[in-house]
Amino acid sequence: MTADARDLARWSETLAAIARTGMGFTESLYERERYEEVLHVAADIKAAARELAADADDAADAAAVQREIDHFVGEWMESIGEGVPGYVTPKTAVGAIVGNDQGEILLVQRKDSGIWLYPTGWADVGYSPAEVAVKEVSEETGIECHAERLLGVVDGQRMGFSRFGMYMLLFHCSATGGELEPHPLETGDVGWFARDELPEVTAGAQWWGPMAFAAIDGTASDATFDPVRPDIWRS
Repeated sequence: MTADARDLARWSETLAAIARTGMGFTESLYERERYEEVLHVAADIKAAARELAADADDAADAAAVQREIDHFVGEWMESIGEGVPGYVTPKTAVGAIVGNDQGEILLVQRKDSGIWLYPTGWADVGYSPAEVAVKEVSEETGIECHAERLLGVVDGQRMGFSRFGMYMLLFHCSATGGELEPHPLETGDVGWFARDELPEVTAGAQWWGPMAFAAIDGTASDATFDPVRPDIWRS
């Protein structure tokens, strides 16, 4: 198997997570120095992944690459905690597939990128995942909804839409009221869309679209998850 940029990014983030977790638990100066060295190796791999993804050649600015490596190491070092808070795990995002009585799906347009997607946001402490889903829908779109069931758990890094470890919990919700009102800071626009009338720039509809509209149509199915790979790492 030939490694690509996505493989390099995953290996880099995994090495960095192991090193940061180790630094969060150890009291040995010697071990901390070794873990910090691993962070520099991980940063080098991550920089190489970005160059590969951008089809960079050997003439890349060495100074710029080194600045990028130092930036990665600095970010990782700042995020190190002690004990359990220092145990590095994937970030958790929550998404909501919201349908209405016309069989349409609720989508939001991201203000920063112009890309359309179902309402989604980072999980907040103090809320259950379903509560986050309902809250995000209300805040981003003005629509009130009821969480029906969990559709699936997705590894964002494995799917290729995240450069770091991230799990997405995707819920099916039904609209119960409210009026369309985009969030003034986060959302450029909101709207209801039929399955054959999705905006041209809609992210990932090829994988979530069939599952989303099946749920909106009332088709019952078990929650999905990424299957276990026969070889998680090359051996």
